[in-house]
Amino acid sequence: MPPPRTRGTALRHRLAELRGPDVPAKALDARALAALAANPGCARRAILDGAGVNKTALASALGAPSAFGQSQFALTRGNAFEAKVKADGGAELLRLVHEKLDRSAEPPAHARVPDLTATGPQGRTARTALELREAAAHPGAWTLLDHPMLALDVAGSPAFLEPDAVVVHPDGSWTVVEIKSFPLLDGSADPAKVGAAARQAAVYVLALEEVAARLEPAPRVRHRILLVCPRDFSNLPAASAVDIRKQRAVTARQLARLTRIEEIADALPEGTCFSPELPAEELTAAVESVPATYAPECLSACELAFHCRSRSREAGAVTSLGRAVRAELGGLTTVEDVLAAARGEAGDPADPAVAALRRAAALRAEALEAACR
Repeated sequence: MPPPRTRGTALRHRLAELRGPDVPAKALDARALAALAANPGCARRAILDGAGVNKTALASALGAPSAFGQSQFALTRGNAFEAKVKADGGAELLRLVHEKLDRSAEPPAHARVPDLTATGPQGRTARTALELREAAAHPGAWTLLDHPMLALDVAGSPAFLEPDAVVVHPDGSWTVVEIKSFPLLDGSADPAKVGAAARQAAVYVLALEEVAARLEPAPRVRHRILLVCPRDFSNLPAASAVDIRKQRAVTARQLARLTRIEEIADALPEGTCFSPELPAEELTAAVESVPATYAPECLSACELAFHCRSRSREAGAVTSLGRAVRAELGGLTTVEDVLAAARGEAGDPADPAVAALRRAAALRAEALEAACR
């Protein structure tokens, strides 16, 4: 007789059904978790990521293939830059950590760089935890962990994460290092790209905090990460300390909310499946059965963005104009509602959004009349 199904195993079975028969789960990574945090209200992304659906294949099957992701040239350039930063046992990387984050410590003349090789993600995660525990037990020296493997519990399942590096300071504290190929121009970088890197680093910080919590005493995980990028248009590394406390708090809240995946799954019609092998009409109906919260920012973070944008435009949703516009319009959720309110055909005149639209429409009419005289 099989053992009784627990709530956790029942959820995993349900998510496997949503994924499709014999379809392997696509593991969540830091980019996916960071994107979830950037759009916490999107039930569609939450259930698809929670079920491990391959959204790239899904988008192609829906007829809206994704352009999301890095080009092969960008990946090659990024790998070459990372190798340069970590050359000579990470001497330059540790110098930047010391300069930007820990000037009071002894300069990192020598550092321990342990071998983190192991079999499988579970083995690498255990090896990383062992080396972090070893570094915490012997403070006073610098330790560089190159591509460690961390695990973070997401809705009852482990997500395996691989930061570029983690540095253990002489005082025993831990710092996440993110190495990116976009440039620092005159000491600053594209705010959107820095924000994405900060959200990704916040996921690593949360995973490190879980490792630290199992140690006694628990080492401090620093909330200022080191972002390393090329300086100007050269291949020379430059660094900036980025405070990710806000991103960490948002990500933690969103990951806690992922327990609602069970509620989303229970609300779906019986037999719903997101397998790309299904007929296009049936697959579209399955995807549309889960509400989405599209915004233009999704284009740089989600593989289904083109599909959701198309549906949002068809519905005339104001979210397709951006979250800032949506926030200004209050209860007016469609372009048709906005135009009707501006013309005085609908809407409460006491509503500040309606009043502002009518005032703008009146000013426009006055300007056009003056131009026609």
